Amino acid sequence: MISGSQIRAARALLRWTPRMLADRAAVNLSDIYAIEESRRLAPRQRENLASAQNALEAAGVEFIGDSYAPGVRLKTRRQMRSTL
Repeated sequence: MISGSQIRAARALLRWTPRMLADRAAVNLSDIYAIEESRRLAPRQRENLASAQNALEAAGVEFIGDSYAPGVRLKTRRQMRSTL
């Protein structure tokens, strides 16, 4: 599972505000803040984490690494074209 810090970093790569991510992921703004603060997530927030991840991936973010070395990066234009 990705972390709140990865969500925050992905947002920064796209220059999205928390509100922009909440709108694109169709979740409450307060849930975005809770996810990014990495508090223990309730089941509903885990679903919202998946929605946020999907929205960020659709915008070109790639989540990389593992629990020991998590990260994010933007897909290349070539990678974006190949997924269309």
